[in-house]
Amino acid sequence: MIVKITSKRQVTFPARVLDALGVGPGDQLELEEGPGGFVLRPRRINYSRLGTLRDQIPPGHPPFDIEAFRKQGYDPSLRD
Repeated sequence: MIVKITSKRQVTFPARVLDALGVGPGDQLELEEGPGGFVLRPRRINYSRLGTLRDQIPPGHPPFDIEAFRKQGYDPSLRD
């Protein structure tokens, strides 16, 4: 598969590649250099690091469904 690099050094990946990686708008990709070239993989949330916030959630608060949140639409003007 060949992708084109723009004058701003940006690359657009085909939708089927992003779908296969399970990523969408706002997600991050990790590019790691190895002996055979570069490896591209989705950057996932490390849920074990979120345990320190557990005490700050009020009792009885419903659990947060991160997958449902990621599937919601977003307003691009709110991004940096």
